[in-house]
Amino acid sequence: MDIDAFSAVNSDKWSRLHDLAYKRSLTGQEADELLRLYQVTSSHLSLLRSVAPESGLSASLSATLAQSRTRFTGARSNFMDDVAKFFVIALPAAFYRLRWLTLWCGIAFCLVAGAYAWWIGSSPEALRAAFGSDERVRQYVEEDFINYYSENPAASFAGAVWTNNAWICAQAVALGITGFWVPMILFMNAQGVGAAAGVFAAVGKSDVFFSYILPHGMMELTAVFIAAAAGLKIFWAWIAPGPRTRSQAVAQEGRSLITVALGLVLVLFISGIVEGFVTPSFLPVWAKLAIGAAVLAAYWVYALVPGKRAYLSGARGDLNDQDAGYSEITA
Repeated sequence: MDIDAFSAVNSDKWSRLHDLAYKRSLTGQEADELLRLYQVTSSHLSLLRSVAPESGLSASLSATLAQSRTRFTGARSNFMDDVAKFFVIALPAAFYRLRWLTLWCGIAFCLVAGAYAWWIGSSPEALRAAFGSDERVRQYVEEDFINYYSENPAASFAGAVWTNNAWICAQAVALGITGFWVPMILFMNAQGVGAAAGVFAAVGKSDVFFSYILPHGMMELTAVFIAAAAGLKIFWAWIAPGPRTRSQAVAQEGRSLITVALGLVLVLFISGIVEGFVTPSFLPVWAKLAIGAAVLAAYWVYALVPGKRAYLSGARGDLNDQDAGYSEITA
């Protein structure tokens, strides 16, 4: 199917539906027209998704249909229903949309971190340039790095970590449109992790490094990758808006992906608890790693199972289209 030709033929209907959906009040005739155009546009959207599931046009139509549903179904549900729909539909659908971009951000991060770890771990000159004297290296490996996780009460440390990481992720989403902020955040964090890994590798204590960084880091770093993916998605909407104007494309993606920023607050709260209470604990290393891996696995199951189901039912992660496919999902 030629999407451009299909859009040219039906754009007037879609534009009219959009106008009616956002009009303050409707006459009886306009209400009938709204319902008729809603049914027609729903069939158009299903056809478009069979050809291009994640196109800007399908996202635009999905938002218009969601607003139309709100107009003819009346008042929104109560607060608890909205919360349930957020976690069952909007949030997993938003995570699912970002699955591949999240993976690519993670790969890029690991490549940069690995390069720094190899460079510092295999070059005495680079090690001295980064950390100074042998005494400074010893202090970092034996005291500073490990004490960082236990020098403050667990609860306050977890709260501080949660706040800091949530702020980093919020910046990645909000400033992703700049195009440079997300790569900068990824590079700086990869540089820091890689340098630390390189120091421990240089003194033969890589096992100590990974025993402290992995329990919480598996989920914490994944949260950074998710936020980075959301920011890049907004940037790409500005670069390639498709049939929409740039302002429309950015606004629509922003509404959808702000859901990610809200969801990551909870994700980072969980990883903060792990970092504050599990990482510095006296549990065996295998138990710490198992807890960290279980948290990460729970996230991916959530994103890929209910996320895929919500996405295929029409949700895109927009807070305004939580009702999309709800009857099919909860049936």
